[in-house]
Amino acid sequence: MPGTNLTRDEAQRRARLLTVDAYEVDLDLSGAQEGGDADGSGHGTFRSATTVRFDSAEAGADTFIDLVAPAVHEVRLNGEALDAAEVFKDSRIALTGLRAGRNELRVVADCAYTNTGEGLHRFVDPVDQQAYLYTQFEVPDARRVYASFEQPDLKATFQFTVKAPEGWTVISNSPAPEPGDNIWRFEPTPRISTYITALIAGPYHSVHSTYEKDGRTVPLGIYCRPSLAEHLDADEIFAVTRQGFDWFQEKFDYAYPFAKYDQLFVPEFNAGAMENAGAVTIRDQYVFRSKVTDAAYEVRAETILHELAHMWFGDLVTMEWWNDLWLNESFATYTSIACQAYAPGSKWPHSWTTFANSMKTWAYRQDQLPSTHPIMAEINDLDDVLVNFDGITYAKGASVLKQLVAYVGMDEFFQGVQAYFKAHAYGNTRLSDLLGALEETSGRDLKTWSKKWLETAGINILRPEIEVDAQGVITSFAVRQEAPALPAGAKGEPVLRPHRIAVGAYELAGGKLVRTERIELDVDGELTAVPQLVGKARPAVILLNDDDLSYAKVRLDEESLKTVTEHLGDFTESLPRALSWASAWDMTRDGELATRDYLSLVLSGIGKESDIGVVQSLHRQVKLALDLYAAPEWRETGLATWTAAALEQLRAAKPGSDHQLAWARAFAASARTDEQLDLLQGLLEGTEEISGLAVDTELRWSLVHRLAATGRADEKTIAAELDRDKTSAGERYAASARAARPTAEAKDAAWASVVESDQLPNSLQESVIGGFVQTDQRELLAPYTAKYFAAVKDIWNSRSHEMAQQIAVGLYPALQVSQETLDATDAWLASAEPSAALRRLMTESRAGIERALKAQKADAAA
Repeated sequence: MPGTNLTRDEAQRRARLLTVDAYEVDLDLSGAQEGGDADGSGHGTFRSATTVRFDSAEAGADTFIDLVAPAVHEVRLNGEALDAAEVFKDSRIALTGLRAGRNELRVVADCAYTNTGEGLHRFVDPVDQQAYLYTQFEVPDARRVYASFEQPDLKATFQFTVKAPEGWTVISNSPAPEPGDNIWRFEPTPRISTYITALIAGPYHSVHSTYEKDGRTVPLGIYCRPSLAEHLDADEIFAVTRQGFDWFQEKFDYAYPFAKYDQLFVPEFNAGAMENAGAVTIRDQYVFRSKVTDAAYEVRAETILHELAHMWFGDLVTMEWWNDLWLNESFATYTSIACQAYAPGSKWPHSWTTFANSMKTWAYRQDQLPSTHPIMAEINDLDDVLVNFDGITYAKGASVLKQLVAYVGMDEFFQGVQAYFKAHAYGNTRLSDLLGALEETSGRDLKTWSKKWLETAGINILRPEIEVDAQGVITSFAVRQEAPALPAGAKGEPVLRPHRIAVGAYELAGGKLVRTERIELDVDGELTAVPQLVGKARPAVILLNDDDLSYAKVRLDEESLKTVTEHLGDFTESLPRALSWASAWDMTRDGELATRDYLSLVLSGIGKESDIGVVQSLHRQVKLALDLYAAPEWRETGLATWTAAALEQLRAAKPGSDHQLAWARAFAASARTDEQLDLLQGLLEGTEEISGLAVDTELRWSLVHRLAATGRADEKTIAAELDRDKTSAGERYAASARAARPTAEAKDAAWASVVESDQLPNSLQESVIGGFVQTDQRELLAPYTAKYFAAVKDIWNSRSHEMAQQIAVGLYPALQVSQETLDATDAWLASAEPSAALRRLMTESRAGIERALKAQKADAAA
């Protein structure tokens, strides 16, 4: 039985048979405020009527259309009524005896509202008690709202008609019409895939503007709930959007392909954002209610630009099947960061530093798991793709695209992209279509490059090999490339790859590390000579992969490592600092650098680090290293050292600065002594003050959360804080704080609400899990290891994908770093017969325990 799955073979057969012309989708959402359907049955459903016109290549052929719905009332194929009870099974409607040429199908069903962020999500704002709806269809969830041929290569036009409650606004892919009798009739879309269709409905607040270029005007809209309107910085969001329009239209040489561009900040959104054509949905945590650092604005801007890039790459031209999901996401990631780096007037010209510091570290981490896979993964069915939104698909893919740009040249890359858009507009493509266009413009043969980079897994290591004479002059310099064994359980063999890298030479001048020379070259095979450095005085630091052009682990020679260790904060540029920080973190994770030595390195250099994104990354990495990679008997010493240093940095930071706020959060996350917790309590109550530090809504909740986790804030304190912040965000923070309390009763209640009940909406479930898992509460959490393994398979089989994955990953006993946890995991894997997707998540979590054990051993030996 297929259930809700769809295989690639099935999709290919259906694509060979069918050409889809048009959908007409009529939805009755008039009962959405009450949560039921139009006839008042109160089952949390709405009426969905779909008419789809399509052609069949054969007479008498059989196929199916996808639908996930509690009830189907009518199925009519070419005017003939079919028995819904007979043809609707396993989320499919069987269609038999098709006509050659044109067919018409009508399906009327009751579809269900969700609270999981999949399909048509319904949310009630506690501030105004109004309902707000939005759709999320990627990967296979348009079928939860209307009957559809749910695969990306069966494009069609879509005409939506929506009946909505009085006073509501309805937004879709086409421009919003004037409603009549609360009915919104949208014009048909261009030919697009089902997964990027969208409907957003409710009494949303909106701000409007336009983008004007070359005589064309594109209407722009920004939407959020009225309860967030006072915090919506629309001018800033429009400015980033216009910058993206300018840069992408120039680089792509193709005008924006849709009639308008709306960005909708929606509640309880699972991802960062979604590239629905002309109607992008974005998590509304990006409407900042309190002061945040510039790093948060940079990340939000990258998200905005990422989704805008998808309007061309993903929406105008779409992958044929999900095995090219990586290209879809990697292209949007690469071009969004390139836009931040190179667009005139950008606020974030250092965006490649952020990329090296965040996306790259994500990629390296993912690529060292047993589940690592080639960038171009084998996606056999929908279950495969649902767990493939990972660090390979997004971050390694984008890293390798950056390498490809260095390999073929940026001008040649974008010339190829321009040809690709013109050739395939409103169609579907494979990777070979893009590579062919790039070969044409660059003159490079990309077949070997593609095979080694896209069809193999794993990371190469690059090391310098240097010989100098008695005077310190270089007599020999080469780059050695290694291909370490893949993680146990990973498929494939390690390979050496062609790398386009820069080698940077740095000297100390006035206490600063300044680049004095840069050599760019191709590295291929095991050993590549660099004759350009021979005969020159050995510099203080030699940095391989300078400018971060390639994707590889980099190691420093002994002399460079000594200088960097003493002067890491003294590089004049942020990118070599970020590369050095990343290398140190990588060595810590690999057990090559003891956690206590990593802590010392960070404390010696972080005070000089000006890039706030790097500072905040270091905060997260140090805390993670201390919690998981420190020898248990030394851990508390390390945490005490770190917390004291955080407080010292907080007090020394410039009042009102981003650094001050970042250090306040770092301190709040690990405060442990009575004196430190008294300070948190005083900041919360207003009896303590740190000059320039605004203890605003979000920071208050950080203080409450830590006080709750350490037993200093009880239910009364949490309830009082929620009374100050009666919003959906406040409800999430309160739920997390309650789950964080260090009592058996609090843990039992949190566990029951997530595992034994399925009533929590996605965002509250996520918050409760985040509160439940506290690194200072290992002993309290230990009994839940057995409970987890007893429950996880049934949860996976009974909950939606998003909800089940939250639990499977979030409640895995990652803090119980021991051989016993490995044994329990192995026993479960051997006996439970999990699906491939759940097995993958479990082996990834297991690998985290294995890595932590190795790192703890290295730290204990230091």
